Amino acid sequence: MTETERFVRERLFELQDLEYKEFHSKLMPTVDSDLVIGVRTPELRKFAKEFMKTDMAEEFLSTLPHKYYEENNLHAFMISSLKDFGKTVKELNEFLPFVDNWATCDMMRPVLFGKHRKELLAEIEKWMQSDEPYTLRFGIEMLMVHFLDDDFSIEYVQSVAKVRSEEYYVKMMVAWYFATALAKQYDLVLPFIENKALDPWTHNKAIQKSIESFRITKEQKEYLRTLKIK
Repeated sequence: MTETERFVRERLFELQDLEYKEFHSKLMPTVDSDLVIGVRTPELRKFAKEFMKTDMAEEFLSTLPHKYYEENNLHAFMISSLKDFGKTVKELNEFLPFVDNWATCDMMRPVLFGKHRKELLAEIEKWMQSDEPYTLRFGIEMLMVHFLDDDFSIEYVQSVAKVRSEEYYVKMMVAWYFATALAKQYDLVLPFIENKALDPWTHNKAIQKSIESFRITKEQKEYLRTLKIK
């Protein structure tokens, strides 16, 4: 263990909340509960912000894999705060293969991606070709976060509809994408549901999540219910 790793772990255990550890561990069946320290997200974000200012930050980012869940989340928050697009992508590509749960994956929201949409699209295409489930999930999520409004294109919906995976957390992300897409681009996205472009489980889950959304009208929800696959 390096001095940097020792420092990080000691700090994380200082922030430990055992009740939160017990609660949060149940939400992540893919992570061994013994590898969850139990640090609340606001505390981890604060630590990440402080840690990024130290000389140890670069060494920590270059040291993979990590042992603890919170070390991965710290890594995710640190990447999200980077100011250079090229370095952000480099660090993501090195880190994503080690991501082993939906929470760490979904915590990565690089702040500068909104200013680099053209370059981001090229990277998303690569991530969506990955055999790594959380790299694929991350690619779909970036399409959902950045390309359902002003920069929307039906081609992006088509690319997500083509995703076929037996991984539960990939299928859930596809369903989440379509529920969000229906909320934002209902008329353009509805034909994908009407024509059953998704596998049956994901199709029904997308409808379920849409019905649970406050952004879908009552009339739209009633119609979507008729499209469920029995």
